[in-house]
Amino acid sequence: MRSLTVASALVLSFPIAGSLAAQAHSHDHASPYADFMGREIKALSSEEVAGLLDGEGLGMALPAELNGFPGPRHVLELGEMLELSAGQSAEVQAVFDSMQAQARALGSEIVELERELDHAFAARTITEERLTELLDGIANRQARLRGVHLRAHLRVLPILTESQRAHYLQARGYGG
Repeated sequence: MRSLTVASALVLSFPIAGSLAAQAHSHDHASPYADFMGREIKALSSEEVAGLLDGEGLGMALPAELNGFPGPRHVLELGEMLELSAGQSAEVQAVFDSMQAQARALGSEIVELERELDHAFAARTITEERLTELLDGIANRQARLRGVHLRAHLRVLPILTESQRAHYLQARGYGG
């Protein structure tokens, strides 16, 4: 008798569970991108736009940073702790200034190309040819921008002593 009661309860609960699941599922159709509709450039958040225009790294140099190649911005921030000499500070500052200028220029170009891509879709004027042209331009500049940031890490490494590199890694939380 007990098994019949359990079986009856299960059978009777399926329509309710199915209805609840259908209601929950109907709310799952909203796209995770729905909040992006208000963005000026749909593919970029305001933080990404600001970072690109300001020449920030945005994680582009992680292969260097996480493999012991210090970044110029962080070396300058940690300059006192690293006991940089005046000459080292000047060299790292020059690397940073060059990186920053190039990164800002490329970042500005990327933002403009992303804006053009967004507008072409919004205006329904996009063509296969223009799409390819814009995507190639964006990809080219993204690769060049990443190269700018990675090269800066390469250029900073020989400026620092072995001891300074070890202190940098420790200060950044990468070493024991």
